Amino acid sequence: MVLFTGKGGVGKTSIAAATAVEAARRGARVLVTSTDAAHSLADAFATPLADRPTPVEVAGATLHAQQLDAQQRLERHWGRVRDYLTTLLHWGGVGDVAAEELVLLPGLDELFALIDLRSQVATGDYDLVVVDCAPTAETLKLLTLPDALRFYSDRVLAPGRALARAVAPLTRYRSAAGASLPVPDDEVVDAVTEVHGELAHVHALLTDTDRSSVRLVVNPERIVLAEAERTATSLSLFGYGVDAVIVNRILPDHLDHPYLARWRQRHTEHLTAARAAFAPTPVLEVPLLEDEVIGVPALGALGRLVYTDRHPMAVLHPHRPLTVVEDGPETLLVLALPFAVEDDLSLSRRGGELQVTVGSLRRNVPLPAALRRREVVGARLEQGALRVRFAATPVSAVAP
Repeated sequence: MVLFTGKGGVGKTSIAAATAVEAARRGARVLVTSTDAAHSLADAFATPLADRPTPVEVAGATLHAQQLDAQQRLERHWGRVRDYLTTLLHWGGVGDVAAEELVLLPGLDELFALIDLRSQVATGDYDLVVVDCAPTAETLKLLTLPDALRFYSDRVLAPGRALARAVAPLTRYRSAAGASLPVPDDEVVDAVTEVHGELAHVHALLTDTDRSSVRLVVNPERIVLAEAERTATSLSLFGYGVDAVIVNRILPDHLDHPYLARWRQRHTEHLTAARAAFAPTPVLEVPLLEDEVIGVPALGALGRLVYTDRHPMAVLHPHRPLTVVEDGPETLLVLALPFAVEDDLSLSRRGGELQVTVGSLRRNVPLPAALRRREVVGARLEQGALRVRFAATPVSAVAP
């Protein structure tokens, strides 16, 4: 699975669609879809797309394109839980409108769309699934949700029948209006348990860097590239691998009009800086084209420009966000955090997890079993990675 995000706007969608076309032209079975509410994918293909995969002819091959109805999947997976939580908040005195807003986390509908895509991957019907994600900020919220919701469901919802047993003694409590505390029925408990399992599958797929990767689409502008660096740090923090940065709309050399001279100079400077900053991750260059990229022929031409001799289905750069290495008698846990700085970084230990905070983002990193009973004896940020050193000898218990 390849996910595209960035500040590329419509250009991001065109490159995602061009990736699908190029992979299909090379013989891969491809599904291209979008979690972006802008629904630009159908515009890129110049053909109507539905919630179900629609066949699109590509140079003697066929790919499938899909415009996901995220709201429909939200109703399917979370409707019963939402209704129960709304009832519970209403019992506690929260108004209906406020209760509806409180139980729907931003990005939850797109997350359940990813659950459906995981099911598509599991069928084996496709060699490649291409996802046109929303712009950067929304995508970061989306990709951090599986980790956050798994943490929430593990500790708060207590999946399974234990949920109903845990709240049953509380039914004696009554609201100000005299109503008993609503208890979740079997359908609610089943829905929570199912979502808990699906989230684990989605998280496992997206963080498996041999099977999934993220490609950042940017324009050659200083502010956009600075945001891409922060995005790469955030993605790596949560275990996602960035295997390429695609710089779009570069002024070509033949545009030598004096009016554009400053822009060409800036583009050259930003490209040089991007190659140095993201190395060894490849930076792919796409020139500003003469016309809009609309329809399969134009997407095919763009795909050939983007990938040249690379295969769009390949992992373009191996990236391991989290590794464990032996260092003499001690063990190092190495978390890749490119572009992170010490002033924005904090680290703490909570039992079998490390709590890592970078800027405004925080992740609870589960420790491998071999490290859970070892003390942390040191940590430092160097060469774009947080290196946490664990003692060689396990202890009987690790204090928080």
